[in-house]
Amino acid sequence: FLKNSPMMAYLAMMAPRLVELHRVLKPTGSLYLHCDPTASHYLRLLLDGVFGADNFRNEIIWKRKAGRGETNNAAIRFGVSADSILFYARSKASFFRRQYRANNPHYIETKFTNLDEKGRRYHLDNITSPSYRPNLVYEYKGYAPPTKGWAVSRERMEQMEAEGRLYLPKDKTKRIRRKRYLDELEGETVDSLWDDIPPINSQAQERLGYPTQKPQALLERIIEASTNPGGLVLDPFCGCGTTVHAAQKAGRQWIGIDVTYLAINLIKRRLKDAFGEELQFEEKGQPTDFTSAQRLAELDKFQFQHWALSLIDARPLKE
Repeated sequence: FLKNSPMMAYLAMMAPRLVELHRVLKPTGSLYLHCDPTASHYLRLLLDGVFGADNFRNEIIWKRKAGRGETNNAAIRFGVSADSILFYARSKASFFRRQYRANNPHYIETKFTNLDEKGRRYHLDNITSPSYRPNLVYEYKGYAPPTKGWAVSRERMEQMEAEGRLYLPKDKTKRIRRKRYLDELEGETVDSLWDDIPPINSQAQERLGYPTQKPQALLERIIEASTNPGGLVLDPFCGCGTTVHAAQKAGRQWIGIDVTYLAINLIKRRLKDAFGEELQFEEKGQPTDFTSAQRLAELDKFQFQHWALSLIDARPLKE
C-alpha cells in the first residue's frame, strides 16, 4: 500500500542512512530520531530491522505546542501537539544517565508535609518489598515484617535508623516507613513524556529563522542522557546547528553534516557568536579555489549564491 507513495520514497531515502549510522556507532552509543506522528510507526519498523527490536529503548513524546486542530473550518481530528523521538541503543553496553527536571510545586507542597527536629522537610514512603523475598522477612525491634518482606536488609535497616531515615510509630502494629528528605531530592525523573521544553517561539532569543530549528534544551537533555564529557556527538542532518552548539556547550566532541551551504554558514556564524573566534573546528566541502567554485555554480546556482554570500558574512533576505 506504500508503493509509489511519498512515504515509501522517504523510507527508501532513510534506510541506507540508518544502516550507515548503525555501522559507525560505538557499542556504547545511541541514536535519537525526531519525527512527526505520520512517520513514527514506519520508522520504528525500519529501526527495528536495523538496530534490532531488543535495542529499542523509548518512543519519547515531545509536547511541542498546544493543539490547534486542523487548519480548515471543519476539523476532522484532535489537534496535533506532539512529535516523537525514537530512542535506540547500539547494544546492551550503550550508556544512559537518568535525567531530572524541576519538581512540581504542588507535589512538594502536598507530599513533603513533615519536619524533623532540624527543620528538614520530608515525606514518608513505603519500605516493603514489591515481591516476596524470604531473606528479607524479619522482625525489627518488635515490628512485624510485611508479608513479602522489607525492601532492605537488616543491616541496611539499622544504618537507616542511625541516620534518622526511619519513622518508627509508637504503635508497633503499624508499619515502619522510610523518610525521604526534600533537600536530597534530585528532582522529578524525566520519563518518556517531555512536556517541559517549549518550541522556539517568535520572540525566543535563540531563534535563527530556520524552519526546523529545535530548542537547545531538547538537545542538551539528549546529550546529557547518552554521552559523557569528551564523547562524540554526530548529527547527520544538522540544519541550523542546535546539536553541535549543545554538544560544544556540554564539552563534547561533535560532527555536523548538512547538504546546504546556507545551513553550514549559519552554523559557523552561530558558533562564532556563542563561543568566540578562539573556537577551532575543521570544515570540509566548501569550495577552496576558482575551479571548485565554478563547479558548484554549474551544479547548483542557488547553493553557489549561499556560499558566495557567506564570504562577506551575509545571507539571502528570503531563505
